[in-house]
Amino acid sequence: MASPKPGIIEQDVGQEILDNFTKSLLTMENLDRSSPEMWPEKVPGVTDFINSYNTQFPSKMPYSKELTAEDQNYMQQLAALSSANLIAKVKEMHDIAYQLGVEESKEVTKGKYLNMFNRKSGDK
Repeated sequence: MASPKPGIIEQDVGQEILDNFTKSLLTMENLDRSSPEMWPEKVPGVTDFINSYNTQFPSKMPYSKELTAEDQNYMQQLAALSSANLIAKVKEMHDIAYQLGVEESKEVTKGKYLNMFNRKSGDK
């Protein structure tokens, strides 16, 4: 015999499956973040090692200095560029940074071959 409202049985089954799925996602786990042991250091002792060096940082970092007239002029030149030209300029700067990284990598490799990084402070 046909149901007067087709789809009612399918909707009830679908809702029951959804309710069961939702209940299965619930967890009783409590993530208490008050304990430092829950999130230990990846390498034990690194924090103490870093804190053992009492380095005095300057009150103003080098990147926080005021912009010079030359810097402001360069920023205005960049602001005047069209979108396409600005993208080209960014790509050019990216290429320069990449080349600098390649050259630095070569120099570090040379330093490793010459054992420059293995010397102790008394060997100067």
